Amino acid sequence: MTHDENLAKDPSAYAAGFPVPDPEPVFSYHPVLIDVPQRPMPLAVRVTAPVNGTGLPVIVLSHGHGPSTFVPSSYGYGPLVNFWAAHGFAVIQPTHLDATFLGLREADDPDAPLYLTWRADDLSRVVDHLGEIERAVPGLAGRLDTGRIAAVGHSAGGHTVGLISGQTFIRDGAAFGAVDDRFGARVMIAAPGRGEDMNGPAAEPYAELTTTSFTGMTPKALVVTGEKDWNPYFSDRHDWRRDPYTAAPGPKVLLEFFEAEHGLGGISMFDGAETTDENPDRVAAVRALIWAYLRSELYPGDPAWTNATAALAGSPAPVARVESK
Repeated sequence: MTHDENLAKDPSAYAAGFPVPDPEPVFSYHPVLIDVPQRPMPLAVRVTAPVNGTGLPVIVLSHGHGPSTFVPSSYGYGPLVNFWAAHGFAVIQPTHLDATFLGLREADDPDAPLYLTWRADDLSRVVDHLGEIERAVPGLAGRLDTGRIAAVGHSAGGHTVGLISGQTFIRDGAAFGAVDDRFGARVMIAAPGRGEDMNGPAAEPYAELTTTSFTGMTPKALVVTGEKDWNPYFSDRHDWRRDPYTAAPGPKVLLEFFEAEHGLGGISMFDGAETTDENPDRVAAVRALIWAYLRSELYPGDPAWTNATAALAGSPAPVARVESK
């Protein structure tokens, strides 16, 4: 079966020529509500997982901030979530407090509008409550491998993954951000760059981002960027979003997609008019390559990343480049 035929049957099967196993049926369940002390409302998560199988590795996916009503929440990112679940992962999506439809961005709260500290806490809370989440989802109990957990985030969600990986920001003179060692793999997609170079108009409403530092971000991470992901609203530097790779200590891996903009082809939604570079082939490559990276990080010795990068390098028209340090 060709990739085009796979796409016609099920978009979750399409991997743009990268080596992945056959997709499996998936199911999605939401909301699972987790009571968290002092949080303005319970933490709501969506769980998407293969219908069959045990020992499922876990991805905790942090959504972006974004202008849409529901995409920046657990209702978004279907192109990634469905693919990763169809290929063996249980994907857990928290809805952070900055989700537009919650109406809290303008709240009188020191953490608004981005809710940076609550975002990072949400990822750790998901891990704290994995047993509760398993029991709440029909048919999931006992099927998760709680020793193999990855954190993945896009845009503001990439910043959130950084905050549980040693990246910091400053509030009232105190640094926030620490390493949560329970995450065995980390992927930062289109994350903000160094705070000192955030010199566009966004520096005023998102002032805390201007203090972002990567000097303490020591764990290994995959940093995914778009070659054309530049917006003067944030910075006059065209390579600003490479900073989680260039400004952080190693080991780090950079995966940069040629011609890609902030949506990397449309990873946060299907048929999204706001995606400036809509490209199904690019989305398929993004999710297949991230899947391969996570497999090899969570299962040492698994050749998925080696095979995927070999396929990338051997392509007559590579869609991305890989760099490591």
